[in-house]
Amino acid sequence: MAAGWVRKVREIFSQEKRDGEEQDIRNGKVLVAGLGNPGRKYQKNRHNVGFMAVERLAEAHGISLSRVEQRTVVGGGHIADRSVILAKPQTYMNKCGDAIGPLANYYKIDPGDVLVIYDDLDLPLGTLRLREQGGAGGHNGMKSIIQHLGNGFPRLRLGIDRPPGRMPPAAYVLQDFGDQEWPIVKQVLDRAVDAVEVFLRDGVELAMSRFNGSVVENGT
Repeated sequence: MAAGWVRKVREIFSQEKRDGEEQDIRNGKVLVAGLGNPGRKYQKNRHNVGFMAVERLAEAHGISLSRVEQRTVVGGGHIADRSVILAKPQTYMNKCGDAIGPLANYYKIDPGDVLVIYDDLDLPLGTLRLREQGGAGGHNGMKSIIQHLGNGFPRLRLGIDRPPGRMPPAAYVLQDFGDQEWPIVKQVLDRAVDAVEVFLRDGVELAMSRFNGSVVENGT
């Protein structure tokens, strides 16, 4: 009788341990990296909307972006019951893979658990586009990250629109958003926070179905 009870207790503890290990795997760290250029003069640039999104995410969840690791400003915390590292690489845009690659390696985070948020010239201002994987699409920051992680990581693109007239794209992305653009940018950043939360809690497929599109079209 006693032996049977002990065996039952051991089975219960063994199952709880397995459940805990599976939960730890599911809730392993996720790296959420926003792309941009460091320094005050770039702070409000179109090219820095990825930084802005990570800053808004940190603010929404009380995460302090106060440490520097692997040439990246980082902050750790929990979002949607997931352990996250929020990151802003400080290597300048074209070399951001030199920061994100080593950071992911340091925390032993697989590429599939690295979400990169960045600006996209080919999407209208106000548009969000989440994808499970893909190419660089001409974005130098993404080219750099792909060199380190490959193509198999999710990404959230935030549209900044095409430059007017014959303005070179390189000059356009380093301009600040205009006064009339900021209300839309703020809506995009709020929606990006919501999209990341759903991505972390429910996965990329549901987040794509709910958030891909324009904040103007959605009226939010």
